[in-house]
Amino acid sequence: MRYEDSVTLADLPIPTDFLPEGVGDKPSPGCLDEPFCKWAWDVTGSVWFAEGSYWIVVKPLRVVLILLLALVARWALHRAINRLVRTTGSSTVPTLLRPLRERIPSASLDPEGFVPERRRQRAEAIGSVLRSVVTAFVFGIALLMTLREFNFDLAPLLASAGIAGVALGFGAQSLVKDLLAGLFMLIEDQYGVGDTVDLGEATGVVEAVGLRVTTVRDGRGVLWYIRNGEIIRVGNKSQGWALVVVDLPIGFASTEEATAVLRTAAASVALDPELAPEIVETPDVLGVEQITVDGAVIRTVVKTTAEGQFAVGRELRRRLAEALENSGITARIAAARLYPGVPVAGAGETGRGGST
Repeated sequence: MRYEDSVTLADLPIPTDFLPEGVGDKPSPGCLDEPFCKWAWDVTGSVWFAEGSYWIVVKPLRVVLILLLALVARWALHRAINRLVRTTGSSTVPTLLRPLRERIPSASLDPEGFVPERRRQRAEAIGSVLRSVVTAFVFGIALLMTLREFNFDLAPLLASAGIAGVALGFGAQSLVKDLLAGLFMLIEDQYGVGDTVDLGEATGVVEAVGLRVTTVRDGRGVLWYIRNGEIIRVGNKSQGWALVVVDLPIGFASTEEATAVLRTAAASVALDPELAPEIVETPDVLGVEQITVDGAVIRTVVKTTAEGQFAVGRELRRRLAEALENSGITARIAAARLYPGVPVAGAGETGRGGST
């Protein structure tokens, strides 16, 4: 065979039937669906140039557009949340968004109203949670759309995420319970930082409030970490107003005399310039609350602000005790206890004891 009659491999035609679509004589259908890629193919007739423009220009532009839309959506949602936070902090709040204690009829009995600053802080906390959720949701969707642009198969990813979510739900039920309880606690404004609360075994001042854990420091300085899902009841001593109740025994002294003495002492507390701003209503001596073997017990009450209840209560007890001592009723109580059955001078009808 002569050399010029031989056929080399380069001279053989290359079959294109087995090649993937788009590797042959024209771009892929996905490329041709894009106006820019189709224009490049029509103008140049080059497959590699059209495909290159599709992956170098079109795909990055799509990704950038997805990120821009995600940023715009996040900005719009954050702005709506901020507006809702500002509205909640003002007095014109829809009933659905008001704290639970403002929706009940007894809330109208609060003479001082509700502190706008406290409402604003609660609204800021809820707004922070909502902004975090919105950011995670929007950019999560943007990430999935970006992966799809690079031809990632999202079906196995979503299926795996669903299985992982179910497993996490079964394995972290207490965590989900704590988070939901913390969220509703913030929405209903059950308590906040600085409030004095009774949470069952832990009673003290709230130092930190989170979606999962509430931190309370009791009167002995012990710091308690309580999971929100384990809080069954909450007694808040710092919301609205407080009622200071003082029960004092007067023995078998005259109730009228003791009531007059206690009423004068209680009125002096309301006239104190340092305590007057903390007193909502003038102290009132209600009268005999109960009768014991040691005699009568007279009750005195005063309505105060939540912050001033402890200071007013201590001063009221001190002045009532001093008033009983200065009037001589305390000495008669002591004498009646030392010599039971002996009539006490000045006791009146209520001071008659048994026979000697």
